[in-house]
Amino acid sequence: MPRLDNKIAFITGAGTGIGRACAEYFAREGAAVALASRRMGPLEEVARTISGAGGQAMAVGCDVTQRLAVEQALAAVEAQFGKINVVVNNAGAVLVADAGHTSDGDWDRIIATNLTGTFLVSRAALAVLRRSGGGSIVNIGSILGVVGRKDRAAYCASKGGVTLLTKAMALDHAHENIRVNCICPTIVDTDLGRGSITAAPDAADERKKRELEIPLGRIGRPEDVAHLAVYLASDESSWVTGAALPLDGGLTAY
Repeated sequence: MPRLDNKIAFITGAGTGIGRACAEYFAREGAAVALASRRMGPLEEVARTISGAGGQAMAVGCDVTQRLAVEQALAAVEAQFGKINVVVNNAGAVLVADAGHTSDGDWDRIIATNLTGTFLVSRAALAVLRRSGGGSIVNIGSILGVVGRKDRAAYCASKGGVTLLTKAMALDHAHENIRVNCICPTIVDTDLGRGSITAAPDAADERKKRELEIPLGRIGRPEDVAHLAVYLASDESSWVTGAALPLDGGLTAY
């Protein structure tokens, strides 16, 4: 039996990168997937790919920084599928800058997308998950929500907030059979991840440096994150909640 058979998953930032990999892998494992993002074009392409492979998918526009948009998106998915069992908070943004070079606008944008967006989606999902008899919230955080890095002041602050929001919500809602966990990847080969490399003066040198930092010798792939997300969404992880799981090729093992 597929690992996510009869589950409905709501995935933010599902048009590209980690979100797309999660959506496609979830569908292969039997879930019906709701793909959420501000940009409908990429979502519709992913939905067609999943449907063409025999899966179920719907695309729904959603700006995770806007409470009403989040609530409307979740309501549309519940109306379509009758329930939601899994929420994957993947929508995110990155800024390469220390505090002194972070503008008010940049700070607000990173916090709004990474932390407030995760909060708004998770809070709105609680009622839907209760009606479904419980479920799993999977936050895509970052290893920089566990340890710091130079020139990532706003990003570290936002992802650190996601890590502790995960733990707080896990404690608050365990009695409702709502599990909340956080995946903490280091750099992953996505548009967002590559952006932090191309921001360096010498992108090729920066990529090599980043690879050498990782004991397993490579940058992460979107499917690395998707595999762990499937586990946390499935009943295999029914005794896992409040965890912030490093997914970093050994980077933080030192």
